Amino acid sequence: MASVWNETHRMKGLAVGPMTTSEYGEWWVKRINDNVPGPSQKNNQSIEEHLRVIPSELEIIKQNFERRNAELEKKIEQMEEQKLNLRLDVDV
Repeated sequence: MASVWNETHRMKGLAVGPMTTSEYGEWWVKRINDNVPGPSQKNNQSIEEHLRVIPSELEIIKQNFERRNAELEKKIEQMEEQKLNLRLDVDV
């Protein structure tokens, strides 16, 4: 029984132990993690710009509404000025 245990133990040692070639060892030391993008020369954004929050669809709709509302308020003011000017022309 001890003989079987010794054989099994020796086989596990071979499977787990350093059974690599010198080429593999050199590659392992020089390896590069290709999954992580490196810094790009084309895009020099700051971290803050890179991590800025993209507005939600609701926020975009709200911004468009506010912009359109401001445009309409300006038009109303212009029309009221024109109305006032027309009254002045009629009074003269």
